Amino acid sequence: MTSDHENETATDWGWRREDRRLSGTAWFAVFALSAVGVALVINQLFHLGLFGFRPISTAYYYLLIGLFLPIAFLAFPARGRDAHRVRWYDWLLVPATMGVGAYLAWNAENIISMGWDIMAPTTPTVISGILVLLVLEGVRRCGGLPLLVICAVFGAYPLFAGSMPGVLWGSQYTLAETVSAHAMGVESIIGIPMRVVSDLLIGFIVFGVALTVSGGGAFFMDLATGLMGSSRGGPAKVAILASGFFGSLSGSVISNVISTGAMTIPTMKRCGYPPAYAGAVEACASTGGALMPPVMGAVAFIMASFLNVPYVDVMTAAAVPAVLFYLVLLLQADAYAARTGLQGLPRDQLPSLTATLRTGWVYLFALALLVYLLVFRNIESMAPFYASAVLVFTALVIHSGMDRLRVVLDLVVEAGTNIAHLIGILAGIGLIVGSLSITGVGNAFSRELIQYAGDNVFLLLVLGALTSFVLGMGMTVSACYIFLAIVLAPALVQSGLNEMASHMFILYWGMLSYITPPVALAAVAAAGIAKAPALGTGIKAMRLGSVLFILPFLFIYNPALILDGDTVTVIVSIATALVAVWMLSAGFERYLYFAGPLKAWQVAVVFVGAAGFMIPEHRSDLIGLAALAIVYGERLLAGRRREAA
Repeated sequence: MTSDHENETATDWGWRREDRRLSGTAWFAVFALSAVGVALVINQLFHLGLFGFRPISTAYYYLLIGLFLPIAFLAFPARGRDAHRVRWYDWLLVPATMGVGAYLAWNAENIISMGWDIMAPTTPTVISGILVLLVLEGVRRCGGLPLLVICAVFGAYPLFAGSMPGVLWGSQYTLAETVSAHAMGVESIIGIPMRVVSDLLIGFIVFGVALTVSGGGAFFMDLATGLMGSSRGGPAKVAILASGFFGSLSGSVISNVISTGAMTIPTMKRCGYPPAYAGAVEACASTGGALMPPVMGAVAFIMASFLNVPYVDVMTAAAVPAVLFYLVLLLQADAYAARTGLQGLPRDQLPSLTATLRTGWVYLFALALLVYLLVFRNIESMAPFYASAVLVFTALVIHSGMDRLRVVLDLVVEAGTNIAHLIGILAGIGLIVGSLSITGVGNAFSRELIQYAGDNVFLLLVLGALTSFVLGMGMTVSACYIFLAIVLAPALVQSGLNEMASHMFILYWGMLSYITPPVALAAVAAAGIAKAPALGTGIKAMRLGSVLFILPFLFIYNPALILDGDTVTVIVSIATALVAVWMLSAGFERYLYFAGPLKAWQVAVVFVGAAGFMIPEHRSDLIGLAALAIVYGERLLAGRRREAA
């Protein structure tokens, strides 16, 4: 599992990046730092105390920054022209970052006991300023210039918060106080985002990499092809299932598009799907992977930390909406194929489902083990390491000789680089969290939103949806969620809405930027593979994934869809939601089962009926039933008239 924007994969004795930036000394440096970093994580999470070493939590976080942030400087170039080589200034940043991390870790107890986050001596204050600058450079390399600007502006906000008007006014700090609070406080660089990475996410990143290097991606592709390849529109269904399988375990959108899309998109095109449609299917399916349990994306773990609940609670709440989303995609793919006469793949081109399961059952076993440990043993931090051990053991058994060594090297280097990428982004996002916290602006903004919306909860939701959507265009999903979890989620909860549903509402609307122009990162990546116009693919993806615009309103008004309610209410809500998404699919593709292609007025009736089933009030279901009766009744009468003629 990786962060919101993805890295490439590993190769023989270097990094399998197209630019091959990591090789030779740089590759070995990344391997060494990654190995030590992962060993430190295992020692900390499993309470091993190797060599009597088990640092306090804040020292542990500083050590991880000192080990993994240097990898970001080696793996990600400062300038485009440096894509093929590591420059001298990259090497200078490595010992600087390691030294800063080691100094702060060594003084972790002094920071706490002497209150250095509030007032510190000169030396730790200077070291804190250096760390802030290193973090900003890391977020620039890992998250891009727009995210750097956002993090820098928010990071500097305490310097002028006292001069801001109205709701933007907050407590003001000097430069020394600001950098000390950011570097040595527990709410900024080593705040919630960094704690989530260190205590939970690293294990899942290792699991995602282990799944890749052990051949899990190919297995899930073959499994999806064996299950759906021969049905009408089979290639599109294969893309949806494969991306759902792989994305639910890797948690990454862009790598999902690149890895599975390289196989599914050309196949869809060969079977008659237009290039833009093929790219849109893959983009939507890959986006949904970050919302599909059991792993989901990095932001799900951050959400669990904000809500102060076990990750399994977030996983459980996300299950039904994610399944509904994938069901809509499958139904639309099938309806499109039925309306246009597209067929599936010939059976002689499909992998044997029996043979696939016989050779790849271990991947399903690893997945089942992960779910068991998460749900029934409640060992979130350790579960992915156990599942990863199964996958690595399998890979070592399958391979022999030097290939075994290559598996281990690839695992360590790729995991280290993915962790570095995530830490590079989330440490920078920590500056946003810290500034909103120490100035008090976050709470003030929530109160202002409530006053502005008054008693109109729907208006508050619309404002929240638009804010999430706009911020999702300029930030990573993690940054967008964290910002709104501080300033918007409290307002939603204080308005009487379900807390889990409120946080998921923000997450879903932030994810929409992946498939909605003008940004549409997933659609752009898929368009490149499909050789289709990026804008056209984005528009298609927005239509195919339009249920993502609707689902957040469904579960926030009806928490039974996130399994919050009594059994009968949950069952009835899910049943009506299933009918609603079926009717939505029929309307979007203008094809209704047992009725055939739909006329324009019938499409409108189907959409009205779907809305009836989506409203929590049971009486509104009559609208949906009436809509179905009208469409099917008209078709029945038309058939009888043709027979009579």
